[in-house]
Amino acid sequence: MSIWNRIVRGVGGALDGPLGALIGGLAEQAADTLRHIAGEPGEGDGTRQVAFTIGVIALGAKMAKADGHVTRDEVEAFKQVFKISPEDMKDVSRVFNLARKDVAGFEAYAGQIADLFEPASQVLEDLLHGLFHIAKADQILHPAELEYLGKVAEIFGFEAAGFSRIRAYHLGPDLADPYTILGIEADADEDAVKAVWRALIRENHPDRAIARGLPQEFVDLATEKLATINDAYDRISRQRGFK
Repeated sequence: MSIWNRIVRGVGGALDGPLGALIGGLAEQAADTLRHIAGEPGEGDGTRQVAFTIGVIALGAKMAKADGHVTRDEVEAFKQVFKISPEDMKDVSRVFNLARKDVAGFEAYAGQIADLFEPASQVLEDLLHGLFHIAKADQILHPAELEYLGKVAEIFGFEAAGFSRIRAYHLGPDLADPYTILGIEADADEDAVKAVWRALIRENHPDRAIARGLPQEFVDLATEKLATINDAYDRISRQRGFK
């Protein structure tokens, strides 16, 4: 059964609350028209795959309106995250628009997703990175979008420092502080910097995303994150002359 078909069927009732109500807003015929969009999910927890998928739809739709309007760039970014083909976009848009128009606030969606995982867990961080990808689609991180993402991060259990680290990944190499990206102090010694860098490489390797049962689209985002971590370490290494 495809991820999209699992969504419209509610994973046997595993998702209730506001996310379940959102799924329930889809007509049964949507199951037939969405069935072909995604292939079989990979190994891992299918419920988590569904939580990520419906979570990005719901929170992404709400975030897209955080700055007052939904742009074509933001819709394109959503298509990139989930590798949506042009012929399937009509069906996906139905899900996106239901989430955007639903009366439930984003706090309700974020809270239900947070309850599925440990606070500030890696899987919730992965979801935040997916939302950042959509937010910066128009090349601008609007203050309202940053505020929205900060509130979602807080609901997910991230402290201010943790959110600053996640945000730094998406500011670009010219704006992001490499120490913030690695989550260490600027006066950390060489051994400490290397130890943190190696730990982050292990924790954020795409293979770990696969092991957590995440969709391929999030594995791709993990690859981008890994490149940012390596870039931050290289900048510090060059600045300080590490051997």
